[in-house]
Amino acid sequence: MTDWITLTLALVAGLLLGAMFFGALWWTVRRAVSSRNPALWFSGSTVVRTALALAGFYEVGNHHWQRLLMCLFGFVAARLILIWLTGPVGSTPKRSTQGASHAP
Repeated sequence: MTDWITLTLALVAGLLLGAMFFGALWWTVRRAVSSRNPALWFSGSTVVRTALALAGFYEVGNHHWQRLLMCLFGFVAARLILIWLTGPVGSTPKRSTQGASHAP
């Protein structure tokens, strides 16, 4: 394969790894909030997510720093895309004030 195809595939793999990592983090937070033992959810999820992400980086990189860098760019891009889709932390949805004549 040509070099640009390989690097594009590494970028796509990074996007998929990032989507998996941060999607699983979102799922873990949702489950842990209603759990009786949230520490177990967070610690177990951290180990599994990190192991899968590192294994993915190892396979994609395959001793080529350019592939590893593109995979990292994809991983970070997935994070930024998910933040854009879900909204930043601490943001509150904008409420419409039309027609409201009293405090909520």
